[in-house]
Amino acid sequence: MDFSLASIASIFFGISIFFLIAFSLSIKPERASDDRGYMDPLPSGLKIIWGPVKIIEYYIASNLPFSYLDGIDTKLQKSGVSYVLTAEEFFSLSVVSAIISFFISLYLMIILNEIIPLALLLTPIFFYFLPQIWLQDTKKKRRIRVIRDLPTFLDFITMAVEAGLNLTGALQQSVDKGPKGALRNEFAIVLRDLRYGITRTEALKRMSARLDISDVANFVNAIIQAEKIGSSMATTLRVQAEQRRNERFQRAEKQAMEAPVKLVFPLIVFIFPVTFIILAFPIVMKFLG
Repeated sequence: MDFSLASIASIFFGISIFFLIAFSLSIKPERASDDRGYMDPLPSGLKIIWGPVKIIEYYIASNLPFSYLDGIDTKLQKSGVSYVLTAEEFFSLSVVSAIISFFISLYLMIILNEIIPLALLLTPIFFYFLPQIWLQDTKKKRRIRVIRDLPTFLDFITMAVEAGLNLTGALQQSVDKGPKGALRNEFAIVLRDLRYGITRTEALKRMSARLDISDVANFVNAIIQAEKIGSSMATTLRVQAEQRRNERFQRAEKQAMEAPVKLVFPLIVFIFPVTFIILAFPIVMKFLG
């Protein structure tokens, strides 16, 4: 009985996948063209489900309120994913993730011959919010990496400007020679904006808004102010590099000083009780003996 039920579930699951692929191919000419000429290439994992994502984007996500999509777009920009996914595609990805998780959960429950309604309800909800959880985690990691790499990139830009290049050329050299990471990608986006005709001031302000980090905002404001008043760009960049490096060291010292305070809770809850148990066990056993 269990074998036949599992076989039927497998057959229906395979048929569902087949019709989903066939439906994706049949409506491809009707939906908007997927022009990614100005976007970054898709990760290999997203290419597998990209057809259903574009279907939901065309029929559902494109009709969502603008305010809701604008909020998603702001989160994507601050997480550095705006050149990989649009707001409509991100919403569609969440919906596809929930649908796939629902059918996989149902399939596994049929195989195990045990249907759990609560799990069947909560699993799609969790997988719907999973891309947003991933987005928040990406934003936090990106922020830490940007703060760590900023002094290095400022040194590259300063040396290039002192060697005779203008600021745009110095940014290009920092992108070519700098370490890989979020800040390198952001400077590459600035250069991409400049090639599309956006002014340098506006491109730098957009980078500052995407990152939403005080260190980057101070650097951008100093560059814009130096251009306005005509002061030495090399001197401004050198001062900014020193300030960012000092702030990084101060931040590291602050974290080191906070470490003992953060260790108090695990010491009291986990380490001290075990230590007392180890010390008291021989004494208790001696009294009992």
